[in-house]
Amino acid sequence: MARAFVFVLDSFGIGGAADAAQFGDEGANTFGHIADACRAGLADRPGLRAGPLHVPHMASLGLGEAARVATGYTFEAGHGSLLPFAFHGAAQEISSGKDTPSGHWEIAGLPLRFGWGRFPDTVPAFPAALTKAMIREGHVPGILGNRHADGTTIIEQFGAEHIATGKPICYTSVDSVLQIAAHEEHFGLERLYGFCKVVRRLCDPLKIGRVIARPFLGEAPGTFTRTPGRRDYSVSPPEPTLLDRITEAGGRVLAIGKIGDIFAHRGVTKLRKAAGNMAMFDQALAAMDEAGDGDFVFANFVDFDTEFGHRRDTPGYAAALEAFDRRVPEALARLKTGDLFLLTADHGNDPTWRGTDHTRERIPLMGMAPGLAGGSVGLRPTFSDIGETVARHLGTAPGKYGTSFYREIGGHA
Repeated sequence: MARAFVFVLDSFGIGGAADAAQFGDEGANTFGHIADACRAGLADRPGLRAGPLHVPHMASLGLGEAARVATGYTFEAGHGSLLPFAFHGAAQEISSGKDTPSGHWEIAGLPLRFGWGRFPDTVPAFPAALTKAMIREGHVPGILGNRHADGTTIIEQFGAEHIATGKPICYTSVDSVLQIAAHEEHFGLERLYGFCKVVRRLCDPLKIGRVIARPFLGEAPGTFTRTPGRRDYSVSPPEPTLLDRITEAGGRVLAIGKIGDIFAHRGVTKLRKAAGNMAMFDQALAAMDEAGDGDFVFANFVDFDTEFGHRRDTPGYAAALEAFDRRVPEALARLKTGDLFLLTADHGNDPTWRGTDHTRERIPLMGMAPGLAGGSVGLRPTFSDIGETVARHLGTAPGKYGTSFYREIGGHA
């Protein structure tokens, strides 16, 4: 039996990107700076966590070794014995962006070579022609916001006016994104999704990577809360990805979390969603139980990025890593001879860094392939090597942009 499982810890970079300076991120290191803060007592929070970063299970898969490959960083808590069959390394991104679609597409064997469009940090942020088309074709009385903003803050600011007027709250950030917040009951969830589909089409000529529906509930400032009904409307990949190749060969792609949205639901056989990393882990384990010969489970754990990285919450990020690590043995216990299991990331989001944007970083490669030798896979020149390794493991046709490290971990050429 050959099955493959890739779990993406969204934004868990490990520093060292060769081109970080071009993005203003030279020195950023999500993992390293979190670990340093924990060791120094700067990530303690009463009732949440305290002390050095405790992630023994990821360390046993090679997290410390991955960090050394990426930057030479020494993870003091990572000196335990590696598990049999474990492998480890790091990968450098060659895509032009440092965002979620760019990272995931490259993992799936398709580096992004064109630049995403972005909206300026001005008020208004959106071109007048786009705004007029959104109102006209989306059949809304107007829009609110029209600026760079944090999602929770802008809902507090405009939520009451939105309920009173029916105007959706539209905002953006340094990412290639247009986010739309609307009340699930007063505006309607399905109406929000329909409006987002219109805006997705209008944003295509501008090369905006994602239009995101951000539903919320509550009746007044202080009571507004975002709900799990988020939905991302992404540009479809311009070429076939690993997901397409697997499904065309007769295998199944079991997608967890944002994966379906990231790939515009192309190449996805079955989608599982949940709110929160722990509920997402439950869904990932269920998909592992369901997976058969030739199947690929592709999971994204978004909370690291949205709840802690962008909010520059170092204690929260550390606690989330520790909670995730406690669940890793449940995944490892499901592995059989012939399986390939990999933990990785899609970009960085250093919670100690300036601003609130993603950070350009290398990503960790750590995992296990029962029955193979394991060991170091070194520094890979592109995230696409992950996808090519999965393809080789499953016997799927190779892509054009990466090189498998299957032989390095004891697999056959």
